[in-house]
Amino acid sequence: MSQPVELPRWIDLVVLPAVNLGMAMLVSAVVLVIVGQDPVQVLGLLIKGAFGSRAGLSYTLYYATTFVFTGLSVAVAFHGGLFNIGAEGQAQIGGLGAGLAALALAAYLPAWLMLPLMVLAAMVFGMAWAAVPAALQAWRGSHVVITTIMFNFLAAALMGYLLVNTLKEPGNMAPESRAFGDSARMPGVHELLAWLGLDWPKTPLNLSVLLAVLAAVGVYLALFKSQPGYALRAVGFSPEAARYAGIAPKVQIMRSMMLSGALAGLVAINELAGVQGRLLAEFVAGAGFAGIAVSLIGRNHPTGIVLASLLFGALYQGGAELAFEIQGFSRDMVFTLQGLIVLFAGAMAQVAAPALGRIYKTFNRHPAVGAAHG
Repeated sequence: MSQPVELPRWIDLVVLPAVNLGMAMLVSAVVLVIVGQDPVQVLGLLIKGAFGSRAGLSYTLYYATTFVFTGLSVAVAFHGGLFNIGAEGQAQIGGLGAGLAALALAAYLPAWLMLPLMVLAAMVFGMAWAAVPAALQAWRGSHVVITTIMFNFLAAALMGYLLVNTLKEPGNMAPESRAFGDSARMPGVHELLAWLGLDWPKTPLNLSVLLAVLAAVGVYLALFKSQPGYALRAVGFSPEAARYAGIAPKVQIMRSMMLSGALAGLVAINELAGVQGRLLAEFVAGAGFAGIAVSLIGRNHPTGIVLASLLFGALYQGGAELAFEIQGFSRDMVFTLQGLIVLFAGAMAQVAAPALGRIYKTFNRHPAVGAAHG
């Protein structure tokens, strides 16, 4: 079995993902030619749709905000040696927590108190949902991949049951709750900019984007600049060595999965408090699974995850624009591009590593010590 190629950190975190992305784009261009599309036109319109206008940029950032939360969720568990496939369900249950808080208290509390309470409720509910698979892994040996997948289905079933039988708004045929009170609504970025005297189009982009930035910074500091983060990463790298050093792997499994669930729960703040204004069953819409690809492309590092989230946000927004601009271009083609990016960033992430290693060694050779002088 071949061993992973050791590369300098800057190559592993920056150059290798860029090369993998370039390979995915190249293969995507070939696919587009085969189906009769012009790759240059498609790429140009995709970039224009994602970044070419203030509205397009806002939608890109709105999608990216959700992907930052789910990408960080997957990355934290990964650093603890776990592959959390359950961000989708943890985000749904986080939404349940935020929704229950809003439905119960929004009529009585001001926004400056209600919104932090919703954030706390989303994190606690997501954390609690992730704690059960974590405990099963730590104390019963149940593989976290299997249990988190199953808990996604349980979360969907629970949300469906509650929204049909308990939380549904009377007289409304759709499985959704009544609207939240005004204090449970996250202000839009356009509202903040208008208050500052700047004109900005109304879009779903809301102040949850600032929460995503804080989450990325917080995860970086927690993982790489703190003793608990070191202990968590030590268990993820080598549980036996960590145990020998006095670190309890079971405790770190619980910590990593519960933090992972809390981050996934924050999706509800962007989607429910920021956009929908009520509790819905399908508000996550696959973002939990997309977070796996985001984390892989970002090499499980907060900075890389933010950049990968922007990439996926651009694909979502730019892909929607392509369907309007190019005749015969379907949403399935955008999914194909996303799939190719996941393929090269995940299953084939190390394909280019040996070549990059040889190139690095070629340009980083030093004269031999003690060489004869003329």
